[in-house]
Amino acid sequence: MTDNGVQFDRRMLEALICPRTRTTLSYDADAQELVSKAAGLAYPIRNGIPVMLVDEARTLD
Repeated sequence: MTDNGVQFDRRMLEALICPRTRTTLSYDADAQELVSKAAGLAYPIRNGIPVMLVDEARTLD
């Protein structure tokens, strides 16, 4: 569940790939992000919708 009660549909994860590396993503439920380990980026999920823009992604430490 997100902060505002909208939930991310985990089945969507099977269809999404990292726009930078074209690799699979993992879902971080606590942070509400889709993580690309290959790219070192975490894409935010806002209102249940993944924001798959490299410019919006957070760089992983």
